Amino acid sequence: MRFDIAVIGGGPGGTAAAEAAARRGRNVVLFERDLLGGTCLNRGCVPTKALIHSAEAYALLREGAVAGIEAADVHHDLAAMHARKEQVVTALREGLAKQMKARKVTVVEGEAKLAGPGTVTCNGETYEVDDIIIATGSAPRVPPIPGADLPGVITSDDILEGEAIDYESLVIIGGGVIGMECAGIYNALGCKVTVVEMCDRILPLMDREVSQRLARACKRRGVDIQTKARVCGIEAGGGVLRVSYTDKKGVDQVVEAQGVLIATGRGAMTEGLLADDGMLGVERGAVVTDEQGLTDMPHVWAIGDVRAGTVQLAHVAAAQGRNVVAAICGEPAPLDESCIPSCVYTTPEIATVGLSEDEAKAQGIAVRCAKQLTGANAKSLIEGAEGGYVKLVAAEDDLRILGAQLVCPRATDIISELAVAVSRGMTAGELAGVIHPHPTVSEMVFDAAEMLLP
Repeated sequence: MRFDIAVIGGGPGGTAAAEAAARRGRNVVLFERDLLGGTCLNRGCVPTKALIHSAEAYALLREGAVAGIEAADVHHDLAAMHARKEQVVTALREGLAKQMKARKVTVVEGEAKLAGPGTVTCNGETYEVDDIIIATGSAPRVPPIPGADLPGVITSDDILEGEAIDYESLVIIGGGVIGMECAGIYNALGCKVTVVEMCDRILPLMDREVSQRLARACKRRGVDIQTKARVCGIEAGGGVLRVSYTDKKGVDQVVEAQGVLIATGRGAMTEGLLADDGMLGVERGAVVTDEQGLTDMPHVWAIGDVRAGTVQLAHVAAAQGRNVVAAICGEPAPLDESCIPSCVYTTPEIATVGLSEDEAKAQGIAVRCAKQLTGANAKSLIEGAEGGYVKLVAAEDDLRILGAQLVCPRATDIISELAVAVSRGMTAGELAGVIHPHPTVSEMVFDAAEMLLP
């Protein structure tokens, strides 16, 4: 069979690439060995947020007295929460299948293999193509911890795709985005959660003040956070799992729980992809490409989590998919990959884009910063938000917005405005020159921008 473009992997990057190519009149085949939508839709971003929504709704009812609401006999049903999550996922997956069909993308279910330049095999069939886009994504990375294979030790895939387990206690190894979002879900449901993180703070890749704010909020809600902690092993006995670790003072500790979640990051998924080892350049298991996404094999491209050096975010994969298709078609990249917003769906929500104050200073850039607190924002107070802020980082000379860090309600929605500002080189004056509606959390952007003005 002959096609213009083959896409291996039907996640957010692969489907975005397939749609973009088909829209340009290319004949496209899309291979997916599991479920259309990939990790993000089926066992990642979407199901996590669906469960977070349910858990937050439950917590809101339990704490309704603050808002003058008395609710008796409030309880949660985790199985029902998972059923609703599946409804959302199924609806989106079916919509995605219809979109591929409408664009006349040929979708093949099966494990595709790169057999060489211009050749893909799947289900015993050979496909001859002009260009190949690898979009196989990533999988949970489990470190070599003794006992990591014990029953009851799980990954985020198990939580989001497997049977609903209503833990009374849970140890989460890893305080990154996945770990902290899962901590928020189970803490809201009344589970005793302990987070064990090897670095000196949770969310170690984000601004230090952001990490500190979330840590304080989590601790107020009863989450036990252990940082600078090195896990030594996991043992089972007496109906519980015991996680042994060395704490920040070098003292051996043991914490018991009904379950253990390993959330120590994800690794590129290349297993079964290549007909022969050494066909493509790899770095720590991820496919090496140039800035456009082209591998060292002619007409073979890589996007998303499988691509070395890529930030593992669904919207980054989708952007790379669209940009690679543009490159194949001899067009300029439509999306700016240098400006990437990052979101954490905890309580409070967290979102960042561009440079932090420390990053700007490390690059020798003189900056002026302004911070507007949630305590001065009407909508945040109405919603009972915990302490948070909107912080803008601007260049000292011309007040161009270089970055923003948000810890507040609706942060994950508001960040888009600031991504536009950073990407387009807008100034604080231009931001402050736009009327923001009242009462909204977005007013904090206006207020912070106004604070930057002379």
